[in-house]
Amino acid sequence: MKKILLAHGGGGQEMNELINGLIFRIFDNEILAQGNDSAILNLSGKIAFSTDSFVVSPTKFPGGDIGKIAVCGTINDLAMVGAKPRYISCALIIEEGLGIDELKEILNSMKSTADEAGASIVCGDTKVVSKGSCDKIFINTSGIGEIIKESRVENLKSGAKILLSGDVGRHGAVILANRNELNLDLQSDCKPLNNVVEALLNASIAPLAMRDATRGGLSAVLNEWAKACGRDIKISEESIAVSDEVMGICEILGFEPYELANEGTFVLAIDPKDEIKALEILREFDSSANTIGEILDSNKGNVIIQNSYGASRFMEPPKGELLPRIC
Repeated sequence: MKKILLAHGGGGQEMNELINGLIFRIFDNEILAQGNDSAILNLSGKIAFSTDSFVVSPTKFPGGDIGKIAVCGTINDLAMVGAKPRYISCALIIEEGLGIDELKEILNSMKSTADEAGASIVCGDTKVVSKGSCDKIFINTSGIGEIIKESRVENLKSGAKILLSGDVGRHGAVILANRNELNLDLQSDCKPLNNVVEALLNASIAPLAMRDATRGGLSAVLNEWAKACGRDIKISEESIAVSDEVMGICEILGFEPYELANEGTFVLAIDPKDEIKALEILREFDSSANTIGEILDSNKGNVIIQNSYGASRFMEPPKGELLPRIC
């Protein structure tokens, strides 16, 4: 078979060949191989459970593809509450006519990303829709993780330091450049974050709160946190790493780098006593990690960004539809 046909979703021999001959073979693991209607799992203690759907366009971009981002998105949502990702489900909605080689590439990408995170894809679903009913492929992933050390937004407090795990805006800039046919020597930051989070937790560092800066970027996370804790957050603009390529495409197309999506960068709030150790660990994974600000005592719920000349302005929350189908 060279392309997906409607028959691959019809419940007959072709569907059986697609699932058992391709999907099960690539995702291969003991739980999936049991072939039950539900995956039977071993879990203990408190768990986290998350789900997300992925419709990114284009489906393949520098630094990743829809398969990689689908697994990263769910793994990172689990990691952000202090959970170790264990099991992932995968639901595929495939457009008739999608090449089998392209589907294989996406499935292999999902498998290698799950392996990197130490998680297994243990159940799922496949539907095939007629040509024009979707754009190549849409993916839903859900994930279950075991809580190591719970991280909640309610823990945010004045005096907490705000750290950023890497530079910002690369995923959004890559998608923007691709859609506008701009040549850009830049890759998406798309990657699983559970390993760096587990390194923090294993060092007995307990982040007050963590959030991956996906849609709406850094600006969305900080404004949500300021509103949630009812405190102002002050940020130093020169402490935020932004690559020249991201800054350049923002200047050309009129975007704000702090509002562009990331798929492998996260924000964490930490007790001041843990700042230096946490920063050392973050920089083992990304040298551009930095402390970018702190939560103030003042209680207006604003985000204030100060530039290198000492001038301050509000970092407003993103408005409108910045970039549809970014993930």
